[in-house]
Amino acid sequence: MKNSGKSSKTTAKKAGRPAGTGFITELDRYLFGQGTHYKIFEKLGAHPRTYGGKPGMYFAVWAPHAKSVGVVGDFNGWDPEASPMKPLEDSGIYEAFIPGLGTGELYKFAITTKDDKILFKADPYAFSAEFRPGTASITTDISGFSWSDEKWMEKRKHTEPEKAPMAIYEVHLGSWRKASRPEKDGYYTYKEAAHELADYVVKMGYTHVELMGIAEHPYDGSWGYQVTGYYAPTSRYGGPKDFMYFVNYLHKKGIGVILDWVPAHFPKDAHGLADFDGEPLYEYADPRKGEHPDWGTKVFDYGKNEVKNFLIANALYWVENFHVDGLRVDAVASMLYLDYGRSDGNWVPNQYGENKNLEAIEFFRHLNSVLTGHMTGAIMIAEESTAWPGVTKAPEEGGLGFTFKWNMGWMHDFLEYMKLDPYFRKFNHNKMTFGITYATSENYILTLSHDEVVHLKCSMINKMPGFPDDKFANLKAGYTFMMGHPGKKLLFMGQDFGQYHEWDEKTALDWYLAEEPQHRDLLKYYSDLLHIYQKYPALYRLDSDWNGFQWINANDGDRSIFSFIRRDETGKKNLLFVINFTPMARDDYRVGVPKSGTYTLILDNEHGLYKRGEHAFSKRSVKSECDGQPYSFAYPLPAYGTAVFRFN
Repeated sequence: MKNSGKSSKTTAKKAGRPAGTGFITELDRYLFGQGTHYKIFEKLGAHPRTYGGKPGMYFAVWAPHAKSVGVVGDFNGWDPEASPMKPLEDSGIYEAFIPGLGTGELYKFAITTKDDKILFKADPYAFSAEFRPGTASITTDISGFSWSDEKWMEKRKHTEPEKAPMAIYEVHLGSWRKASRPEKDGYYTYKEAAHELADYVVKMGYTHVELMGIAEHPYDGSWGYQVTGYYAPTSRYGGPKDFMYFVNYLHKKGIGVILDWVPAHFPKDAHGLADFDGEPLYEYADPRKGEHPDWGTKVFDYGKNEVKNFLIANALYWVENFHVDGLRVDAVASMLYLDYGRSDGNWVPNQYGENKNLEAIEFFRHLNSVLTGHMTGAIMIAEESTAWPGVTKAPEEGGLGFTFKWNMGWMHDFLEYMKLDPYFRKFNHNKMTFGITYATSENYILTLSHDEVVHLKCSMINKMPGFPDDKFANLKAGYTFMMGHPGKKLLFMGQDFGQYHEWDEKTALDWYLAEEPQHRDLLKYYSDLLHIYQKYPALYRLDSDWNGFQWINANDGDRSIFSFIRRDETGKKNLLFVINFTPMARDDYRVGVPKSGTYTLILDNEHGLYKRGEHAFSKRSVKSECDGQPYSFAYPLPAYGTAVFRFN
């Protein structure tokens, strides 16, 4: 970007102050001030318009503390005085219309503060932004995309997410694959990624893709969690309509799209939201509330209507304009607790002397009510790492109104168990059983996310103990337990084929490993699990209902074997899971079952999924008490053995 941070002389004709264009009405200003203008992004920002019979570009920005504001760009030599904006009474909004200006132009707002400093700020509502290290916004028209995902969108309206299968593939587009070209660091474009990613996801059996870091951000190392352009799909992979193509294509292939969304905090970059008009505007003014000491970022002011409107409208923008199926809300706990990451004496209690952020609680209830009410079938997912009650309960019942919550407790216990040498697992058996005791308290997603395979935590395969053969066998057993456990599923990219090294956003996954025998076998096995998961409603219909799960033996700690049943409402095609977490084979393992009948093996760790026509064996239960059940049958359970049986 040329001279984007400096004032310069220009020969361009200076635009006069408009008397008021009428593009932002009194009603717009009122709703924005109330925090209920859910399409404010159609008014603030930059939009192609016709005014006085002349086509051009209309600009509007909220900067109530500014002394004056101007639009700057290549079109006027970045001169703060060339295109002044007019304040609209009692709203803090400035507007300007520049005739003859089209799309594709770099621009910023030149904000003169009360102490006569000039700040060059990117547009908070910009639909497109410059590729890093550039920091300007780009005039863009996002209208006119031809959607063809009607079948998906109609199906979504009639889907009950809690009772539907959800196996999420978490993806960082910039490092999923790389193209052999120098432009933009070899990033795949949205269009390129759409085709290859869809093929992979369909073949594997995932139901959804969750994308990290799609909103514009300046620093790759933030992974997209320090956002400067909340309304702009990152230019790393293309423009807004390219991202629309991505979502549209995945929908046509039957794949849902979830975005990571960050309303918790934002960075202090000079062109961003921090001290936007010379004073705290989007953030709390008191640094004890307005700054995250651990992250070096600013905290949104959830008590300010215009700020809440900015965020709630942004959530609706992604779901409505880009047909996104849901948002995974990052760092929810940091928003709910006033003392999150803060030492004693460095946080401000609420009016009751407590550490709960009452404004953030109200924000979540408002947000989730509006989004799930406006967009039927869209989901909201909370990354909430504490035991906050009622995260997925309705606001009218005292909850926060999310559809799902990441089960961080299960993830922690599961990984601690899986990292143990098998000898010591018998002393930690409860780490794998404890999750069931609270499985119905929320609508959960079991997550093995990017956060668990970075910062010296090791990849999933290298968390496993033992020699290579043991590592792969352990991971098969762990993934089988995860697939059988109540809750939707999420796995980060590369962990399905056993990526060795930790995830690095700068490099692509080691896809060559997926062709090596052990990795290929693990990948096929995880795909088999995914296909079983989608095929059998017992694995997803009653995730939050005690009727959907039954322990057969939760107490076989000495042998580190777990057995349990999953059911749906019909009682047909129930599944029995048996999982051995030691290298000791049990040649005549006997498992208790509740009824007389035939139990057919449909998957094990040696063969994977038994397809139709293959000769998987069946066992007829006999009247012989075992595991507290009236019937039982015996079969050979190998080292690290997994077995899934179907029965009616």
